[in-house]
Amino acid sequence: MSPGDEHDGYGGSGQTRTRLPEGNTGDVHGGARRPARGSRSLLTAVGVVVLLVAAIAFANRGGGDPADSSPSSGTPGTSATAPTGTRPVTGTDGTVPTGYAHDEQGAQSAAANYATALGSTDMFQKGPREALVRAVYAPEVADDLVKRLDASYSPELMANTGLEPNGLAPSGLTFVARAVPIGTKVTAYSEDKATVEVWYVNLTGLAGEGSTKPVTSAWFTSTQKLSWTAQGWRLTSTDEHEGPTPVNGDSRASVADEIAEAVEQYGGFTYAR
Repeated sequence: MSPGDEHDGYGGSGQTRTRLPEGNTGDVHGGARRPARGSRSLLTAVGVVVLLVAAIAFANRGGGDPADSSPSSGTPGTSATAPTGTRPVTGTDGTVPTGYAHDEQGAQSAAANYATALGSTDMFQKGPREALVRAVYAPEVADDLVKRLDASYSPELMANTGLEPNGLAPSGLTFVARAVPIGTKVTAYSEDKATVEVWYVNLTGLAGEGSTKPVTSAWFTSTQKLSWTAQGWRLTSTDEHEGPTPVNGDSRASVADEIAEAVEQYGGFTYAR
């Protein structure tokens, strides 16, 4: 991962903008599910990765270079949906976007993209999970975290989620795990440390004929602590709580095949402040 790569806290108006990933519109990012009340102790034991909440809740169900940080002359205001002037990131480390500026805006961009990465299906597979953790976490915490996650994503947990022992969906089903950031906020910032809150919605479940764990949505706020390292912004810890959660609308729930096709056809985003 190149310098300027990792993320720090969000700043400014606390809003995000999205850019389509370059050259890979097929990326699928995942997200955490609403945790079952009985899963809190396991989440605490595992520690700092938000997606483990998704795995536990799902199992318990009943059915480049740093970006230019200077605003452009046409920088919009700070209304609810206005993007700011920092350019999107230009590189990737595996599936993780890279190239974040060493400032609050760069930290916000990194935090949003790390939230989507940690909410992806890669977290359910041993090799991709280790690569992802080492791409977004500081080296001093990554080794221990990898070991704890390997123990937590056990064959028993996979079976309870409806997945194969290797973390893949059974034949005929599509495993959906995608986190979608809604906004960001910096709660603390210094030159080498930041705390960022990411408000996001996630989709998790198995789509396809015969699935007993349909894809549903849940809302969370992730609190990310980051440090500026030789590799750029890196996570040192993550925590989360439920909500804010909007009232459900009147939209018709799609059938399983529609959800599976949507996940396969619609790529994820790279986020930038």
